[in-house]
Amino acid sequence: MRFGLDDDREALRSTARDLLAEMCPASVVRAAWGQVPDPTPWQALADAGALAMLVPVADGGLGLDETYLVPVVEEAGRAALPHPLTATALVAAPLGVIGRTVTTDLGAAAAANPATTTGLGSSDRIVPAAAFAEAFLLRSGGELRLYEAGEVDVEPVKTVDASRQCGLVTPRAAGRLVTDDPEAVAAAFDRGVLGTAAELLGLSRAMLDLTVAYTQQRRQFGRPIGSFQAVKHHLANARIAIEFASPAVLYAAYAVAHLQPDASRSVSQAKWLAGTAAAVTGRAALQCHGAIGYTTEHDLHLYLKRSWALARSWGGTDFHADRVAAEIGL
Repeated sequence: MRFGLDDDREALRSTARDLLAEMCPASVVRAAWGQVPDPTPWQALADAGALAMLVPVADGGLGLDETYLVPVVEEAGRAALPHPLTATALVAAPLGVIGRTVTTDLGAAAAANPATTTGLGSSDRIVPAAAFAEAFLLRSGGELRLYEAGEVDVEPVKTVDASRQCGLVTPRAAGRLVTDDPEAVAAAFDRGVLGTAAELLGLSRAMLDLTVAYTQQRRQFGRPIGSFQAVKHHLANARIAIEFASPAVLYAAYAVAHLQPDASRSVSQAKWLAGTAAAVTGRAALQCHGAIGYTTEHDLHLYLKRSWALARSWGGTDFHADRVAAEIGL
């Protein structure tokens, strides 16, 4: 079976790529390290319908499914978009939270044990986009509750990727119950994992493209360093890891969209493979760039540090490996 994109889905991906290339270049991501991100690319995505793809037509959305949205999320990852697309469009919108910039991180520990309170309300959590989100979708025990920005206190937190604008969030109100249905809560977590996997895949592609371009320009001994066998091996390993992860992410989107019995296992497989691809590609990119790749002046660090942050969001490698093992009886 081949998992690829048909013409409609490829057109959505292409549109998102062109839009973000124009409105969210590396300079916009870099600027977000010191201030609230430029809202222009976010508004452009909203105007294009990206935030409402999973919203029913009757509620003003596009009435599409995850297989249409995930390619767009991958392009947001490729651009290192400093806005919470996964949380807003993939997690919150299907739950009826529409028309606002929403941030959330439902917590891997709670997914493993929903009876444990790991969301905000009784214990604080560090969430991305906390500095500018309009609403916070947070887990408390087996519930998901929505808090308006004015109902929480936010303490800025320094993280490896400052463009994510993370903060320690403490609710000051009860918030609004969104759902206490265990299946809905679990599905929301899976969609968050799926979106994060797609973003990691996009970041991997961005780092590989950046590195290939650099190795064609950088010369040693009178030749581009990309012509050296050792460099080719690094780049080939990265490409292989990306190509292994890509169909896993697409199948996970299909499994979630069509309520397949292996949906949870599939999103964990996708997250594990996409995280692995990002790690392999990131190491290759650093190795091929040499010392300049370690500097904050070079754009590589924008994508590399985002990949480090996302690899540990919505469950790390060990969590998802254990989750897959448990589902197949290992």
